[in-house]
Amino acid sequence: MHWVDAVARDLLEKSEKHRIATGISPSGPIHLGNLREMVTADVIRKALVDAGGEAEIFYIADDVDQLRKRYPFLPKEYENFVGKPLFRIPDPKGCHESYSEHFLEPFLNSLDDLGIDVQVYRASEMYEKGMYREAIKIALKRKDDIARIISEVTGRKIEKDWSPFMPICEGCGKIITTKVIDFDESKIYYICTCGNSGNVGYNGGGKLTWRVDWVARWTILKITCEPFGKDHAAAGGSYDTGVRISREIYNYEPPYPVPYEWVHIKGMGVAKKSRGIVVAVEDVVETFPPEIIRYLFMRVRPERHIEFEPTDILDLFDEFEEKLRKKDRGAELSLVSKISYSEVPFRHVVVLGQIANWDVEKVLNMLKRSGYSIERSDVERKLSYAKKWLERFAPENLKFKISEKIEVEFDNDERTFLCSFAEKLNELMSAEEIHALVYEVSREVKVDPSKAFKAIYKAILNRDHGPRIGYFIRSLGVDWFRERIAFLCQR
Repeated sequence: MHWVDAVARDLLEKSEKHRIATGISPSGPIHLGNLREMVTADVIRKALVDAGGEAEIFYIADDVDQLRKRYPFLPKEYENFVGKPLFRIPDPKGCHESYSEHFLEPFLNSLDDLGIDVQVYRASEMYEKGMYREAIKIALKRKDDIARIISEVTGRKIEKDWSPFMPICEGCGKIITTKVIDFDESKIYYICTCGNSGNVGYNGGGKLTWRVDWVARWTILKITCEPFGKDHAAAGGSYDTGVRISREIYNYEPPYPVPYEWVHIKGMGVAKKSRGIVVAVEDVVETFPPEIIRYLFMRVRPERHIEFEPTDILDLFDEFEEKLRKKDRGAELSLVSKISYSEVPFRHVVVLGQIANWDVEKVLNMLKRSGYSIERSDVERKLSYAKKWLERFAPENLKFKISEKIEVEFDNDERTFLCSFAEKLNELMSAEEIHALVYEVSREVKVDPSKAFKAIYKAILNRDHGPRIGYFIRSLGVDWFRERIAFLCQR
């Protein structure tokens, strides 16, 4: 049983209807590591529906969170905004109404491209509309009980003047420098380190601290399942305190937890905006097909970390396409319903696009000649992604351009091999048979196989390396290859 079907089974034993929550603070470019949470939520939803249940996904943008620091990508003047809520900070590029919207909008657009249907809630709007009103009142009235739970679970001492609510100062605009000193049924009174004191209302006047805010949204939106990062799942972490606060303070059964591990970007480490280590979701979604992004997360259980190498991803495509042919559950859950998927390998499209200089009709003709069942829209889609990947991430050794003529020299052994090889080629050979023929002919003419392969690449590309020989020659055409080297075989 696939891990996601096991999660769906557990959930359906509790209820037929489920609400899955996700949430990310839009404090910078929302990176690939964050996307794991969204894909995990979506495949759980799909598994629940496949099993006869009902499910929907809620995405909560934590835009009332404060700007914690001036990140490396921000101008120096943003040091003045540290401590202020994200939705009240100006967009660093001036193209959106706020800082949070600048980073949130492209992320939400990416979810649509990935086929992930979510109901979006902005925390700022939830607070302003009064959705948190009762939860705030309960938290303030029972702050001592909440403090005791946090202390018991985490082992840390809670200050006597601690409060579960953080007012937004009407003087300096910050949310982390205020202290609640009193409250009544309509107002919350505070003082701030900036010297200001005043009061705010329950609707939009501030926010609950993270450990209480998380629980409050479970109760407000009636959440039954939630994926979240391993840091929250650690012993004594946010989820452990949340379980007790939820049951003991809000009388609500906490959601089914699905903790997930980090994404490691090879050569860069763990994706973290605070370190400047970011591969933004929109860059990935523009460069890789949605089914491959989804499969990247689906191929392993959530609690296992993922190694992602944007420059060396063709093996992942091969694996996905093979698993899809075998009707692997993870591969099938990775497909996006609005896309017609064909059998044409992505690796092959990378080669064909360069051969045809990205001319769709030429590529389609080469595919027909190779005997593929073609879905035009899928070929066009894959060509677009292949071109972008080559431009943005692909290593130089996978890029090539076929020159009009051969400009390198060949020794006698190379000439002998190439002429014998060309003579034995025929149009009916498969890519695998052409590849095997290289070894067969090299043995016959007593040329080392590595030298034989290099000779073919030199004849086609004027260099000693390139794409897989079988697919390459099959795509170019046997007659084209024969004509290419004809001058070498003249007696």
